[in-house]
Amino acid sequence: MATQTEPRGEADSGGHDLRRHIGRVGLLFASVGSIIGSGWLFGALNASQTAGPAAIFSWAIGAIMILFIGLCYAELGTMFPLSGGVVRFPHMSYGSFASYTTGWITWVACMSVAPIEVEGALQYATKYAPFTEAHELSGGTAHTLTPLGLVVAVIAMAVFVVINYVGIRWFARVNNVLVWWKLFIIILVILAFMFTEFNTDNFTSQGFMPAGWHGVFTAIATSGVVFSYLGFRQGIELAGETDNPRKNVPLAVIGSVVITGIIYVLLQVAFIGSLNPSDLADGWSKLSFADDFGPLAAMATILGLGWLAVLLYIDAIISPADTGLIYITVTSRISYAMGRNGNAPRSLAKTTNRGVPLVSMLVSFVVGLILFLPFPSWQQLVGFITSATVLSFGSGPLVLAAMRRQIPDQERPFRLPGGHVIPFLGFLSSNLIVYWTGWETNYKLFLAVILGFVLLGVMMLVNRARGQEEPDWNWTAGAAWYLPWLGGLALWSWMSDYGGKGWLHFADAIPVLVVFSAVIYYIAYRVRLTPAEVEEHIAESRREAEIEEEELGAMPA
Repeated sequence: MATQTEPRGEADSGGHDLRRHIGRVGLLFASVGSIIGSGWLFGALNASQTAGPAAIFSWAIGAIMILFIGLCYAELGTMFPLSGGVVRFPHMSYGSFASYTTGWITWVACMSVAPIEVEGALQYATKYAPFTEAHELSGGTAHTLTPLGLVVAVIAMAVFVVINYVGIRWFARVNNVLVWWKLFIIILVILAFMFTEFNTDNFTSQGFMPAGWHGVFTAIATSGVVFSYLGFRQGIELAGETDNPRKNVPLAVIGSVVITGIIYVLLQVAFIGSLNPSDLADGWSKLSFADDFGPLAAMATILGLGWLAVLLYIDAIISPADTGLIYITVTSRISYAMGRNGNAPRSLAKTTNRGVPLVSMLVSFVVGLILFLPFPSWQQLVGFITSATVLSFGSGPLVLAAMRRQIPDQERPFRLPGGHVIPFLGFLSSNLIVYWTGWETNYKLFLAVILGFVLLGVMMLVNRARGQEEPDWNWTAGAAWYLPWLGGLALWSWMSDYGGKGWLHFADAIPVLVVFSAVIYYIAYRVRLTPAEVEEHIAESRREAEIEEEELGAMPA
């Protein structure tokens, strides 16, 4: 079995044994299991409509860009194998303001995952009841929740919370089995499609790249391509709970992206080849067929593979439910950690006698329900999650570059080669993906970021009125690059021809973003905290991680 059951003898300051019980395969499966959610159920069709057969490039390029980001976290995660590292690393190098901002964006991204998994399951379930209905959206089709679908979505979200409250440990024990199921189904689909019908003319009849590179890059951000890779973060989030982070964390991060990247490319090839050529008569952007609210199951039915369609409708519940349950836990732990750090109301850090951060979990539930209003369909929410999650990852490459000067003698079990090359490419990749997502989605994300700053101001005023102690916010080290970075990304997106004003055209955008990324990278590198401050923050983060593990226990993997 992938998960080790014997505790390792590492203890916290209170003498409590910290269980490092996730083995190499267990950590890899945690990432693979989180990656394979609802994205693959829709991504092949959506990417085909956006980029045509060149969607194959979208999946490959998306994997490479995510790898640039993930490799940075592989070094950070083995240096500091702490649960919740994505949020804790900026705190070490840049202090509380950077930690709060990253934590808020990460929380917004994570708490969006459970709703989109519910929407994905209900879209496939429209085969059996009117949970969604088709609407035209920005030149494409979106399947939005009906009143019945909204009621069922609320119930499903509540079930996620209840399972996390009373039975998440039981769920964790069967998670590896669910991962094997998801891998089995997706590989079965690829083989069944390829060997039942494969029309090679589909790759050229309407042009291999009908929308040019603009379509390829748009698909990366908005068709579920990058979204389908984002689960790699579990290899970082669970770094503090694996028995050999030196080897296991890089394997989980790199291995999960490579494995799923190969699978997704093959799935895209199989999907394109299995289409009936008559479905392409009006071009790739107009591609549609009967029951395409559940595209892979519909294709299986058209090919005469009714048994496979049944399995896919079953999987459309299992895969999203698995991922959604994990992310309800992740989201509640992020808000718990922010409450403990003083970056959010202290009530979020309260736990029950079962070790459950109930207040954090209920907040995640309520906010998740609110998201159904502006994003009532999988197609609408996928770009928002992609942009928010990649934005939350963007600080990692900057932290890595800073730490190489701040703590050069720190043991690095996995050292990323190439100096600043991969960290810069990781940071640039993050900015490009956000940019390609488009202004129609990004303006909602940046409004959420502004809301986070408003809440920060309110919290500071309340704390001062109550005489409560506040953390040192390290404004210079954090805000000097974070605010120009977020403001610049918002400006470029607003000016873009990806749903913006159309002033910044496709050919000009990449060099502009390269220069912009280099400027922010340089500023962040220059305003980093001193080595002494970093050592203090490292010790603080370790103390908080130990308290968190003592109160909440290990995360499901």
